[in-house]
Amino acid sequence: MSHDAKTTLDLDALCVRPVVRSEEPHYRELMQKYHYLGELAKIGETIWYVATHGENWTALLNFSAAAWKCAVRDNWIGWDFRHQYDRLKLIANNSRFLILPDWHRPNLASKVLSLCQRRIARDWQERFGHPLLLLETFVDPKRFQGTIYRAANWTCLGVTKGFSRIRQGYSACPRQPKLVFARPLQADAQTQLSRPILDPHYFKGAPKMMLTATHMRTLPDFFTGITDPRRAQGRRHQLPVVLAIAAGAILCGMRGYKAIADWANSLGLKARERFRCRRVKGRFLVPSESIIRDVIIRVDPKELDTALQAWNNAFGQQDPSLAIDGKTMCNAIDEQGRQTHIMSVVGHETALCYTQKKSALCR
Repeated sequence: MSHDAKTTLDLDALCVRPVVRSEEPHYRELMQKYHYLGELAKIGETIWYVATHGENWTALLNFSAAAWKCAVRDNWIGWDFRHQYDRLKLIANNSRFLILPDWHRPNLASKVLSLCQRRIARDWQERFGHPLLLLETFVDPKRFQGTIYRAANWTCLGVTKGFSRIRQGYSACPRQPKLVFARPLQADAQTQLSRPILDPHYFKGAPKMMLTATHMRTLPDFFTGITDPRRAQGRRHQLPVVLAIAAGAILCGMRGYKAIADWANSLGLKARERFRCRRVKGRFLVPSESIIRDVIIRVDPKELDTALQAWNNAFGQQDPSLAIDGKTMCNAIDEQGRQTHIMSVVGHETALCYTQKKSALCR
């Protein structure tokens, strides 16, 4: 690069675009070489961006899934933890931001962030089929003060407690706390994320809930009275444990035996212990896909339904919000020619019907 190119830079000539597949090896190589945290695997909903000036790469950005828990962010949004799990997909985390060597110029970083903010909601919708409402990022105060984020109109929400997510759940001792910054992608983002009932525009798939420690501990109790259809010989997992894990996975939005098994395998040490999984050599084992399928197919459906209803009745009162659902009964017309309508009050999280009222309206 010439001396003049190093000292002058037309910020209006900067462009930001997603990295194409053929460029990914080069992107990973640069991130691993120059970012102090190294590269980050492309897992789940992730978009890699490159900022260019002409044909030159100037900066690299990584946007991926939001942090599961962040107290200052969650308090700022004001959402209930039962809503949180189903709405995290509406937040993306700027998990990497690298200005490449020889491109450290005044205002370049904030310009790149602004360009990315303008297009990421559209890119996310096209790739993953749902919108984004909020961007977040974490900054190590020992290295940076978040100046570029402040310059790009991000808001500093506070400081994390310093715990980090590990394979077994969360670290036992706090490590280095991070500054938390957020940038709404639309004016009412905070309102939409915190409202009791999510706008249907932001739904993706079936509603999900987050299981608490109490949910996990108590679920197996509701299945203890169900007859085990399996032979006693060779049973590796207790029936209440298998059914509790399957029910927990479905409550969290899993559909199909493979998805349930994948969810079970992703459970951490604490969660497996709460579900009372079988312990072998210090490890808690979860049932395989074939075991889950065999149990669900062969178990008595009436006994299973009774157990699920009992759990729903026990925890249904914890619904933080209710929905009114109305249905018109086809061909249900009385002698006066009035059609029957059913109005139901349903728990938004548990789908438990609290009450119904029948009325007849003129056609």
